[in-house]
Amino acid sequence: MADGLLCFCRAGFEPELAAELGERAALAGHPGHARTSRGSGLVEFFPADGDGRALDRAVPFQSLVFARQKLLRVGELRGLQGGDRVAPVLDLLGASDAAGLPRFGQLWVEHADSDEGRPLAALARSFGNALRPALRKAGRLTQRDDPSALRLHVVLLGGTHLLLAASRPADSAPWPLGIPRLRMHPDAPSRSALKLEEALLVLLPAGERDRLLREGMQAADLGAAPGGWSWVLARHGVMVTAVDNGPMREELLAAGRVRHVREDGFRWQPRQKLDWMVCDMVEQPRRVAARMAEWFANDWCRRAVFNLKLPMKKRWDETRTCLELFTGQAGYPRRVQARQLYHDREEITVYASAD
Repeated sequence: MADGLLCFCRAGFEPELAAELGERAALAGHPGHARTSRGSGLVEFFPADGDGRALDRAVPFQSLVFARQKLLRVGELRGLQGGDRVAPVLDLLGASDAAGLPRFGQLWVEHADSDEGRPLAALARSFGNALRPALRKAGRLTQRDDPSALRLHVVLLGGTHLLLAASRPADSAPWPLGIPRLRMHPDAPSRSALKLEEALLVLLPAGERDRLLREGMQAADLGAAPGGWSWVLARHGVMVTAVDNGPMREELLAAGRVRHVREDGFRWQPRQKLDWMVCDMVEQPRRVAARMAEWFANDWCRRAVFNLKLPMKKRWDETRTCLELFTGQAGYPRRVQARQLYHDREEITVYASAD
């Protein structure tokens, strides 16, 4: 039991996640192999030594770029009969006692965010409603949800096929499927606002967002037009210099927190050190990484969120190259975290801080 990792990702990026897991596991001393299929939205990784728990500890969720969620794989059930899926799950959990898993605090019955997985949503809900009381009766689940305790994940791969997994709240995403549910605000200038909102929610240290992003701070938004990212910062009370030769949404400028500067984001420089710099420019990722590094090397900002648009091939290699370029040239960022967010597409989002 507990023989590997199970990670969710954006459908189509399974090869990138598999390559990343393979490299990080090998560097951590737990080489192994990945199992996945294109478009499935998930990747399983099995260390050669079979010690999934050691691998889980050695590869923290925060270090992963292409994983929306990281779970400890506990077991697999195939050929289930529609009338009785509960008993096999209880039996498998009983067999997993050797893995030392304690009583769970929550049950999440999930499916991959993929073309094959989404039709399983109704089954996931009904199965969860049937399994939850049975787990409590068997003493495997707390009588009331305990978000601080180990979670049990049942991942449906089909009507007769599922995976069992577990996650520690401190080392996993706090949302089912690893997807925060955000709604587009009617006043937002563009849908890109959701990318920055998700980045601030996912990448900023939990419990510190109010300190790191507050009224009166100063920021620059490079490649700002039409203003989605500037709008998000302004809603937090930040004064924003929006840098772009293109037009900005007039309503955003009229509110008084955003000043538009018609210049190239690759050339403009602030007159004083800023609290934040954000950037969503459509450009070669290495060029963007180098420009972002220049901002930190010159001490122009304390924190930054920026996107790197990835090529169609060798996307994990390009990601690693860009992050190494950034950290090497920036000189001193003490915290760098990258993630392919739910609202990202062919790109990743990076948070860097000099604090």
